[in-house]
Amino acid sequence: MNNVLITGADGFIGSHLTQLLLARGYHVRALAQYNSFNNWGWLEDVPANPNLEIITGDVRDPNFCRVAARGMDTIFHLAALIAIPYSYVAPDSYVDTNVKGTLNICQAARDEGIERLLVTSTSEVYGTALYVPIDEKHPKQPQSPYSASKIGADAIALSFHNAFDLPVTIVRPFNTYGPRQSARAIIPSIISQIASGIREIKVGDLTPTRDFNYVEDTCRGFLAIAQSPDTVGLEINIATGHDVSMRETLDLIAEVMGREVVFVQDKQRLRPANSEVFRLCGDNSRIESLTDWRPEVSLREGLTRTAQWIEAHLDAYKPQIYNL
Repeated sequence: MNNVLITGADGFIGSHLTQLLLARGYHVRALAQYNSFNNWGWLEDVPANPNLEIITGDVRDPNFCRVAARGMDTIFHLAALIAIPYSYVAPDSYVDTNVKGTLNICQAARDEGIERLLVTSTSEVYGTALYVPIDEKHPKQPQSPYSASKIGADAIALSFHNAFDLPVTIVRPFNTYGPRQSARAIIPSIISQIASGIREIKVGDLTPTRDFNYVEDTCRGFLAIAQSPDTVGLEINIATGHDVSMRETLDLIAEVMGREVVFVQDKQRLRPANSEVFRLCGDNSRIESLTDWRPEVSLREGLTRTAQWIEAHLDAYKPQIYNL
């Protein structure tokens, strides 16, 4: 596994995974989505490294995926459209990127003889918990076009394992947060509003619960899964096994930032009634039994680190605007 391709390396989790693998001595081919500005997203923050090769392109192009995979041992496929609210207004884009993009990566991995392919899923595929903790056998519930596209992507990847013996693993992180996360997610949205001096903080529904993973823990989970031969062909949660409500999370953010604020519900931040996922709490027994991975960063510590980073990079956010 010396040579790895990371799709979506310019994104939040992808840039952190790039740094982790470089620190462990891997050669990383990092894919950033092509744009005419030649901007590499969060890879711009990653120091130059002789083992880092940055390429630009798009997973929606099958021939590009094949070329990108050439000479690689392992692929970490993270490229995706991930914002749930935007999936309500542009669902076709999600099918193109998430389903067809994953198909292209699977076909490229098969054609190029890749040793391991890790496809990134999401806890959103489970929908509101029918039981907790949520294990990998929990029914899939497509409560948004985004989650439907990820269910489709997971199914495509597993079909390549079953039909063609492609060494696929579905990696399913629960709610990852940390430095570099976009304002479309609730934690950076709240932190950036507070950091900019806003006292009345706009929020959506505060009753749902989430199982939050600090980004460094999530990335260590990816690596642990890739290093274990026993994870091939499986769906694997990366979760802490504990959930916390949005209200509790926001109160803790205000506490670690030392600010007194008022939370005000903003109707445009509410999901459609049948689309809201009210509880997510993951079962992590599979990853703990197959690897040496354990969550290490507490929510308080993770929120403190995240708040410090966002306060130092506030110009990367637009706190007055609701980010789809």
